[in-house]
Amino acid sequence: MTTTVPTDAAVRHSSPGTADGPRRRPGRIRRIGLPYLLLLPALLLELLVHLVPMVIGIVMSFKELTQFYIRDWTTAPWNGLDNYRMSVDFNAPAGEALLHSFLVTVGFTLLSVGLCWLIGTAAAVCLQDTFRGRGLLRALFLVPYALPVYTAVITWVFMFQHDNGLVNHVLHDQLGLTDKPSFWLIGDNSFIALLTVSVWKGWPFAFLIVMAGLQNIPKELYEAAALDGAGMWQQLRRITLPSLRPVNQVLVLVLFLWTFNDFNTPYVLFGKTAPEAADLISVHIYQASFVTWNFGTGSAMSVLLLLFLLLVTGVYLVLTSRGRRTADV
Repeated sequence: MTTTVPTDAAVRHSSPGTADGPRRRPGRIRRIGLPYLLLLPALLLELLVHLVPMVIGIVMSFKELTQFYIRDWTTAPWNGLDNYRMSVDFNAPAGEALLHSFLVTVGFTLLSVGLCWLIGTAAAVCLQDTFRGRGLLRALFLVPYALPVYTAVITWVFMFQHDNGLVNHVLHDQLGLTDKPSFWLIGDNSFIALLTVSVWKGWPFAFLIVMAGLQNIPKELYEAAALDGAGMWQQLRRITLPSLRPVNQVLVLVLFLWTFNDFNTPYVLFGKTAPEAADLISVHIYQASFVTWNFGTGSAMSVLLLLFLLLVTGVYLVLTSRGRRTADV
């Protein structure tokens, strides 16, 4: 009778504590959990910077928070939905002013996003072909986007001055297009001034995104279309725009959210009190909160703005996803 002595390798292989399965599982868990561990600092920072203030703002919207409770806002009495009722009561002065500001913001956003997309797309298409000086033009086109917001807007403030501004000097003194120098930072012209600054500052972003999207379109498509006799406009309508549809969907949404929430541009351009023609909702909420010291009403307006943007974003994503599925079919 022969007795077989198990070797060390067999013992290690048969031992339940050192089997391949249990030995591999901890390493696999570490590999899977490492990306989430690296994301943890960013998630915590996002929680502190955005989510916590947002929750506090929602709680403040249900309180009668005025300057009398600013020292300890938690002691302010609960106001229920009165702040929301006051904000949406369009027959009352507060609701009427908010509705006017909302309509001005909608018109401003549609014009600004449309012009930014149109100018950015046109510039990107024109600079698609290779020619001498293309790199320099691309760099110059990105200057407005690279400049700090405050620097760019303050420069425009000086240019829009009534007496010695560059805009009136060119339009009135040089070209003679106006009978007299215009006031650009007050009155109805303030909307044109705000729209000009917003488009000047925003179209390079559209140019950058569209230019990146154009790099993914194969040149063979344009060559085949040219051989078939397609002109420039046919190539643009049949090849360029359909190929840029996914890029444009994201671009338009980002531009809409940025423009609708823009606070820095009107605040630096007009100060704490914007003209009625350029009363964007972001500045209006700031005035309702930090000028009149009614933080409860201002918080309610902010929550209503958040709900509106979430609704528009959801509807936009649903419509664009349906359009994408229809195009794929």
